[in-house]
Parts: sequence; C-alpha cells; structure tokens
Amino acid sequence: MISRTRAIRILEKAGCSPKVIEHCKTVALLAVEIAEKIRANGKEVDIRLVEAGALMHDLGRCRTHGISHAVEGFELARELGLDPKIAEIIKRHIGAGISEEEAEEIGLPAYDYFPRSLEEKIVAHADNLVGGTRRITIEERVGRMQKKHIGKEVTLRVEKLAEEIEEISC
Repeated sequence: MISRTRAIRILEKAGCSPKVIEHCKTVALLAVEIAEKIRANGKEVDIRLVEAGALMHDLGRCRTHGISHAVEGFELARELGLDPKIAEIIKRHIGAGISEEEAEEIGLPAYDYFPRSLEEKIVAHADNLVGGTRRITIEERVGRMQKKHIGKEVTLRVEKLAEEIEEISC
C-alpha cells in the first residue's frame, strides 16, 4: 500500500492543483476517522487502503474537472501501477455511484460505478462530506446537488450511502 507521502507526491507529479491536493488530504482525514469508528465497532476495514484511496480519489482532476475525472484517474492509476483496489476506489467514488446506463447517458464508458467494498463506500461518503477543504453535512451536499439540478434518484443514493455508513460507524 502506498504511503501518504508517496500519494501526495503522485498527485503533485501528475499535475493536480494545490486545491485538489488539499481537498484529497481533507477527505482522507475524514475517511480514516470513519474507518476507525467502523473498526472500533468490530467490523473489518482496511484503514491503510481507505487512506490511500481517499488521498488518490481525485487523481483524474489533473486531466479534467468533469465527471470523467473518475475514469481518467482510474486509467492513470493503472498506468502508474497502483494497487488495483486503489484504482477501483478512484473509479467508484463519484457521489454514491453511477449505473451503467447512466454512465452511457453522460458519456462515460459503460460500467457500473457503484461503490461495492466497504473501503470504496467510506471514501465516496467522505468525499460527499467535504466541500473544498471544509467538512459539510449530508444535507448541505444534497442541497448543492439539487442546485445543480441533479436528479432525485441520485440524491437519494447519496443519502442512502450516508445512512449505511453512519449506521455501522456509530
């Protein structure tokens, strides 16, 4: 598993902006907090994978700030030889996932982008709870999504993921 220092160096070398890197650091801190609470509740979770995945989740923002940053980051992670589990976190971190059909509609490769593993879910949830470098509530995230006219089905997924993670971390 890559270290925090190496992950940050990879982001810098790839050309991610300081703002993106600071966002990734904030998401990683929150994701690790969540993972530690889940572990304290007796559930198995790979905290090192959570931290590495959270640090790398926006790697693709060195190429684009659009929704395709997840796919770009996934491809770049594979090119760099990163652990496939980290690459999957990068690919599946958008909101609370995107179906294969939705992906095609918005111009992404046809693929199921829903977070599956606990580690993927933790990173996606932590990312939803960080705006820039500020922690926000799930209500704030949903409000931001509604202002962007993101559909009810998608915002419900974000709320459902939040409920799922909160249930096992409290």
